[in-house]
Amino acid sequence: MSHRFTRTSKIRTSQTRTRRSRTRLRFAAAALAAGSVVAMAGCTPPAPSADSFYVPPTTISGANGTIIRSRASVFTMDPVNHTPVAGVQSTQVLYNSTDVHGNKIAVSGTVLVPTAAWTGSGSRPLISYAVGTRGIGQDCAPSYTLTQGADYEETAIDAALNKGFAVAVTDYQGMGTPGGHTYMVGQAMGHAVLDMATAAEQLPGAGLSASTPVGIWGYSEGGAAAGWAAEQASSYAPGLNLKGVSMGGVPADLLAVASQLDGSAFVALELMTAVGYNTAYPDLNLNSYLNSAGQTLMKQLNGVCLVSVDGIKGILGTAFHHVSDYTSSNPLANATWQNDINSNKLGGGKPTVPVFQYHALADEMVQYNQAHTLHETYCAKGVNETWQVYPVAEHATAMLEGQGDALNFLANRFAGLPVISNCWMG
Repeated sequence: MSHRFTRTSKIRTSQTRTRRSRTRLRFAAAALAAGSVVAMAGCTPPAPSADSFYVPPTTISGANGTIIRSRASVFTMDPVNHTPVAGVQSTQVLYNSTDVHGNKIAVSGTVLVPTAAWTGSGSRPLISYAVGTRGIGQDCAPSYTLTQGADYEETAIDAALNKGFAVAVTDYQGMGTPGGHTYMVGQAMGHAVLDMATAAEQLPGAGLSASTPVGIWGYSEGGAAAGWAAEQASSYAPGLNLKGVSMGGVPADLLAVASQLDGSAFVALELMTAVGYNTAYPDLNLNSYLNSAGQTLMKQLNGVCLVSVDGIKGILGTAFHHVSDYTSSNPLANATWQNDINSNKLGGGKPTVPVFQYHALADEMVQYNQAHTLHETYCAKGVNETWQVYPVAEHATAMLEGQGDALNFLANRFAGLPVISNCWMG
């Protein structure tokens, strides 16, 4: 099948922000799937593991998206003085969601709303922003890193705020709240993204409501989360006024992605995924597959954020190794593991709103072919999908290259402009 590549529009950011974005993207490449967070111990507020705000109540009741508690916070892009971004109201929330088994859980996140009045037509739109990989530890939560000027996706979030949109950023399950991050467990991530939007709509003083136009945006791990939210929305959160979804660098088929990661510079991501699935599905019993080297590695990586001393050590120390170096038998060859992983494979559902899917042709972290397969699957299902390939980009640079296209796609959906699928292009 032939492929036609379209040109991307230039992202109109200042030179300063561009340099800052490219620096963070280099960290993201070294840390995988667009993921990295600078752990800044000793700064205030305390990290989530030492902050009672993140501790869920003993009993969680109420509908999905119900706010358990909230507090004012700071959104900053200044990692030194933590000067707040002007004109933005920032609020941390703890809200109701459900895990992959349908159990009620608490998830933390941040709601960001411009203080200037919305000047567009209708009511102010909301983007539920699904973050990319940053680690599996409680203190990797974006609700914390956004208060430190240490979040590599802050420029994308700021770009959405500059358009006047409100932005809600989930921490997913197990970042922020205790219990371990269910890394790459798509069904749980989709729930967290959708319930984050519902929580934002219910936040007093945010100026949002159930009629608020909603968009979803994410890249890499966030792309998978956005894809799952798109597939789940009509049944899980039918009350959301969802207008469109932008998802990039999507790891839709984790077994296919694992085949590319094994033996690569980013095999740590494959190992993190195994930990994430073991957290979500304890019966998988990951420890029973590990040899002594694997058990030592799991102790080293447990709870770390990717860009930290331990996180960088874990990435460098595992680079170009194979899963077989850390296991006595490969869990991915086990039928139970395969079934649980494939139950979180995208493409089984059908998004009912327009979707923008974008990917780097030379993606070294998230295999291109499996992303294109998802595109073809959606097209066969009749999804109104716009497919964009960046032919000279790799995983990290495609995140930057696609930022303007992804945001403009959502802006056009909020404006009520029509979009016609380009599935015919292949």
